[in-house]
Amino acid sequence: MSPVGKPKHHESAVAHVSGTAVYTDDQREPAGMLSLYPVLSPHARAKITNLDVAPALAIAGCVTVLTAADVPGENNTGVIVHDEVLLPTDEVSYYGQVVAWAVGETEAAAREAAAKIVVEYEPLPAIKTVKEAIAAHSYHNDPQFIRRGNPDAAIAEAEHTFAGEIEIGGQDHFYLETQTSWVVPDGEGNIQVYASTQHPTETQEVVARVLGVPKNRVVCTCLRMGGGFGGKESQANPFASAAALATYKTGRPARCRLRRHHDMLITGKRHGFLGQYEVGFNNDGTITAMNATLVADGGWSLDLSPPVLGRAMLHVDNAYYVPNLVVEGRIAKTNRVSNTAYRGFGGPQGMIVIEEVVDRIARTLNLPPDLVRERNFYHGEGDTNRTHYDQDIVDNRIARVWQEAKEGADYMGRRAAIAAFNETSPYKKRGLAITPVKFGISFNKVTYNQAGALVLIYTDGSIQLNHGGTEMGQGLHTKMIQVAAKALGVKSDRLRMMHTSTDKVPNTSATAASSGSDLNGQAVKDACKTLRDRLAGVAVRMLNLDAPEDMVFENDWIYCRTYPSARITFDEVVTQTYSERISLSATGFYRTPNIFWNPKLGKGRPFYYFAYGAAVSEVEVDGFTGTFKLRQVDIVHDVGESLNPLVDKGQIEGAFVQGMGWLTMEELVWDGEGRLRTFAPSTYKIPTISEVPEQFTVHLLERAAQDGVIYGSKAVGEPPFMLAMSVREAIRAAVAAFGRADYVPLALPATPEATLWAIEAVRATVCQGQPVEVLSVPDLNL
Repeated sequence: MSPVGKPKHHESAVAHVSGTAVYTDDQREPAGMLSLYPVLSPHARAKITNLDVAPALAIAGCVTVLTAADVPGENNTGVIVHDEVLLPTDEVSYYGQVVAWAVGETEAAAREAAAKIVVEYEPLPAIKTVKEAIAAHSYHNDPQFIRRGNPDAAIAEAEHTFAGEIEIGGQDHFYLETQTSWVVPDGEGNIQVYASTQHPTETQEVVARVLGVPKNRVVCTCLRMGGGFGGKESQANPFASAAALATYKTGRPARCRLRRHHDMLITGKRHGFLGQYEVGFNNDGTITAMNATLVADGGWSLDLSPPVLGRAMLHVDNAYYVPNLVVEGRIAKTNRVSNTAYRGFGGPQGMIVIEEVVDRIARTLNLPPDLVRERNFYHGEGDTNRTHYDQDIVDNRIARVWQEAKEGADYMGRRAAIAAFNETSPYKKRGLAITPVKFGISFNKVTYNQAGALVLIYTDGSIQLNHGGTEMGQGLHTKMIQVAAKALGVKSDRLRMMHTSTDKVPNTSATAASSGSDLNGQAVKDACKTLRDRLAGVAVRMLNLDAPEDMVFENDWIYCRTYPSARITFDEVVTQTYSERISLSATGFYRTPNIFWNPKLGKGRPFYYFAYGAAVSEVEVDGFTGTFKLRQVDIVHDVGESLNPLVDKGQIEGAFVQGMGWLTMEELVWDGEGRLRTFAPSTYKIPTISEVPEQFTVHLLERAAQDGVIYGSKAVGEPPFMLAMSVREAIRAAVAAFGRADYVPLALPATPEATLWAIEAVRATVCQGQPVEVLSVPDLNL
């Protein structure tokens, strides 16, 4: 029985629920371990006029204080552009920026010392919002464009037009394990970094840069992460660097472990966006043209904002063919945290714009939104099945997924029942919506589409498996064990998954872009093929055969395909292979083929394939409170030929709930001084089990094997996040039922307050047949 395609539980499931799983800060402490504690800026932007660490050094247990003057290498952790100082020298650029680190024998001593450090500031004017940045022409980059056709001309000739804008909020990663790093010296000038990082190679590189040493002096290991969601792709680097700096200065091991409120204040979020659009469309609801402008809130430094913006621009079409489309992208430079990768990586922000447009078209024409969506899908061949960046949509499954979702959820029957309910319910309204997802799979930057692996077979037949991907709870290691077991024809219990480490597999890419299984799975398979070919050559001689290509590896046996009674155990062959002095270890490598991108032209084939999905959501909205109850969710999602249906369904459910949180409740609030006010669970609301409906059905698209990917599977990490758009659209449908309006202005996130204002807006359009004035939404800045 093949280990691939079976619903196996997570390889660390028992350790997770029993509390025995070892994370970075759960290791046995080395002798003399020091702890770091930050001093944070109280201003969004200010000049540092005085920094006095002497009072801190007088505290019992304070070993030292780290400032910019202590950095032996480059005082910068920027990943694309070196514009992100580790420790500021003259100016702070956002509220919560780390100005200095107190280093103590204990965390309590470091905390007390940090409170004694004297920092004096001269406040400076700050840019606190995207709109302020636009007004001040404060940008990180020049405008970026992707163009198809002539939208201006098409809009001028369109039967209908409208224009509008939408403000799209950010989102805190809220991983269970906060940013954590340990650094241990070896006494010979080398250091071992243990970091909760999605990108060990980059953490290794940045730490080496800060210390001014070659990368071979730094080994970075990721045991596992208690969640990442993109927040540990680049943002782990400053904290590993701070701990390394403490070790460099003191010669002792050091840990940097953020408390929850520090993590929420210091680290970057999902990029907030301002989306502006001008659209032309016909009487039947088909879109003829769109001009779109996407402005991302980059924050104070660039971080990963360029590829995030790029993916938003590439996904502004979602599943819809727009014959004339121009999208312009900018990155606003503001005095906020440096925003970063987050599940979907800009894709959700781009998709929200087109979904806003499609719903508005439907209500303008008094057509069902699902019908307008269907009429605009990519379809057929040629231009109608080609994206605005000139990539043909090979194996288009949008219509198939959509139809299965509608039929499986009894969409039409339920829509009629909901309409009847709303007729008789004046104070509570229900809404139903179905939305599609088309999401491209590959890193935006072609270079990153590569992976490596190292597989070691020992003479007792046990196997160690190394690859460059990191485990953050998503089940990557589980799938890699399954891949290796199938490739070598052995039972999974032979395999030990090793921690991800730069001394085993170097120069790897981040575990991101939903490509962890695609890239690392192929690298693991490649290494296993090398070993299998060596073992097959030995096996045929042991069986007195002469065709190693006919050898079948299955269930711990090796046998001849055409003469299956000629068989031998895997262990026997391993022993003989060693006796013949043939290597039992092999590296594997993979690079995604046939992808390219021309950033100047905004054209190419940036994605190896697309993942598809559709979700039907039903909500009930309370007209007095603006709260909603999610009554039912039905999802059909395309994961190809699933490597592990149990893991994949868990990823789809989790992504959907996280997306629902972003769209309906996770509100980041900054006050008028640019200070983040939602920096704790008490003020920042994430979904809980009470928000998950009892009726939650996930169906994996069948007969969906994908050519050219690991065992026919598809990426599953990010695409389902966008399925949650169906919840927002269902809320919009319920809000619309409170009145009659050709536009339902529902803010993001659709909090109860935002929903109430939307209800007021639609009620105001019909009040005894006469329009009434609607109160403006108040300024929520504290």
